[in-house]
Amino acid sequence: MQDILATLYFWLKAGHIIFVIFWMAGLFILPRQMLYMYPSAPGSDEEALWAQRTRTLSRVILIPSIIVVWALGLLLMTTIGAHTQGWFHAKLLLVLVLSGYHGFMSAKAKAMARGERPLSEKALRLWGELPAIITILVVVLVIVKPF
Repeated sequence: MQDILATLYFWLKAGHIIFVIFWMAGLFILPRQMLYMYPSAPGSDEEALWAQRTRTLSRVILIPSIIVVWALGLLLMTTIGAHTQGWFHAKLLLVLVLSGYHGFMSAKAKAMARGERPLSEKALRLWGELPAIITILVVVLVIVKPF
């Protein structure tokens, strides 16, 4: 099995990066869509339209991407033995935080689709910055491997 993974390493890595890009794009779009939904009246056609867009984003981009990112990431970890390296532990922690963020924001989007406004507009704007900060840290960890 290890020989097969080693042979496919660059394909696994390419797929992982591609789906990370898709996942991150979805995580950047989700809070923006929620901000667009925010001022619409609960039960209005406009709210229903934005609710449908957030559901589609989740179903078509976010959920498939996070599954593929995790699957390929774990295969890559196994292939190169990253689980023994400090930088990988830090990256894994950040990816767990980002996965939690994904779930948190998805839950808030569902609440908004029901007519609730669980976060203020300011909070949505602040939460929308988290994926960018985590992405910067993860890229530095993976490229520089500071420890």
